[in-house]
Amino acid sequence: MSLLELPSTRAEAWRWADLGALSAAAALAPVAYGQADHFLDLPGARLLFVDGVLDAGRSELGPVVLADLSGHDHPLGRHAQGRGWSLRLAKDAAADPVQIVHVATGAENHLPAEIVLGGDATAQVIETFVGAGWSNRATMIRIGAAARLQRSVRLLQGAGFVSLREDVELGAGASLVAVFLGAGAAGSRIDGGVRVGQGGYAELGGALLTSGTQRQECAARVHHAEPDGQSHQLWRAVAADRSVASLAAAVEVARHAQKTDGEQSLRGLLLQRTATVNLKPELEIFADDVKCAHGATVGELDRRALFYMESRGIPRPRAQALLTRAFVGDALDRIADETVRDAFAADADAWLAALL
Repeated sequence: MSLLELPSTRAEAWRWADLGALSAAAALAPVAYGQADHFLDLPGARLLFVDGVLDAGRSELGPVVLADLSGHDHPLGRHAQGRGWSLRLAKDAAADPVQIVHVATGAENHLPAEIVLGGDATAQVIETFVGAGWSNRATMIRIGAAARLQRSVRLLQGAGFVSLREDVELGAGASLVAVFLGAGAAGSRIDGGVRVGQGGYAELGGALLTSGTQRQECAARVHHAEPDGQSHQLWRAVAADRSVASLAAAVEVARHAQKTDGEQSLRGLLLQRTATVNLKPELEIFADDVKCAHGATVGELDRRALFYMESRGIPRPRAQALLTRAFVGDALDRIADETVRDAFAADADAWLAALL
């Protein structure tokens, strides 16, 4: 893909984007992938995509079908069109968890997806990214009235870049809880837009863990279009060495979206002062009867806590790992499924063990 087709970092929404890493990832030479499937011990559908193509012999589709998808108007998402996966549940339906593993073996691959839930339907979708290359995804999500979706995404690629575009629309009283963890060595960009209907509930968050010269970023925007909606964004970033982690979270409240409750919590932790964490909370409110708040802080590990733990015989690397793990823990605790939550915690612990 030509650099001319990529967004410009002159645009505010892309000011921290590492587009050079994206282009380099698209040019990575082919690499082999093993037999590990990276699925968690859960019932339900299992889909394995290698370079954006379904490995039918190692997949069980369940309620998921393959379909031709299009319609994304986004600088990166528009490239992810064509054959993709679709999960559609009828009114009142409830499905076992759907697991999707994406393996990249070099170069670039694009894949669209859609999740459409009828009224009062319930679904859980877990996605995992591994390998090397540029993995580009665009997901359209429509959640009907009073339907509920739990979405968990693990970014574990060892090299390259992962770009995600999420377009979400919540119906009246619908609920979305989405948690992302960037714990691989690849660069990443999580780009989300959520429209909350009347009485809808949206919870977005997760943790970006960066080291070396790695760069990860998230740009999430929640638009409250109707009254009585709630949204909570809780993001954590941990940066080591000369890496960069960037979090931009915005809440928009339409003029007639009274009684909106919007909250943002952005926190960054620097493991070395050579690292960088960028935080940008943003509120744009046109209604006058709302409850909205945001907070953003960047700091280092508490030296007094480290001293106390060392004085009790805990080695310094272990003390640093415990404090860092506690820092990101509240972002991962939003995952309701214990098996998935434990997997995310293990991913964060593995990242810390390799670093400290």
